[in-house]
Amino acid sequence: MRRSSRWAEARRRLADDRGSASLEFLTVGLILLVPLVYLVLALGQIQHAVLGIEGASRHAARAIAQADSHGEGLAAADRAIQVAMADAGLAPDGVRVGITCAPSPDACDTPRGTVTVQIDASVPLPLAPPVVQLDIGVGVPVSARAMQPVSAFGGMP
Repeated sequence: MRRSSRWAEARRRLADDRGSASLEFLTVGLILLVPLVYLVLALGQIQHAVLGIEGASRHAARAIAQADSHGEGLAAADRAIQVAMADAGLAPDGVRVGITCAPSPDACDTPRGTVTVQIDASVPLPLAPPVVQLDIGVGVPVSARAMQPVSAFGGMP
């Protein structure tokens, strides 16, 4: 009888759930919570950069279209892009800017013309190590394009 009572006691101890809830919570919490927090951080950083790039392209196109001369417009667009990139936390060397003007590619102040600004960048992921033997981290490519018409009265004295 004594042997069966030991087995019964051992089974009762194994079936006892006291104290296991905290262990289960910690295990499942770490497995689910850590990736979820990282995902929220990464998506927040990407969205912040996307909003900055969209604002930069829109303001640059507007600055060029409203400028009195082609040179003044490019200088104003450069300032707008620099401010927006700094605000978005993006390095200026990782941003590509393309400006095209229609109908004349050499003069963005042509009345009834169109200014198009294309900005491409790579948003670094938080806590991502650099890629093997490269000095760049893992990132998500983002881009924005803005078009702005030049006034029919633009550039006129």
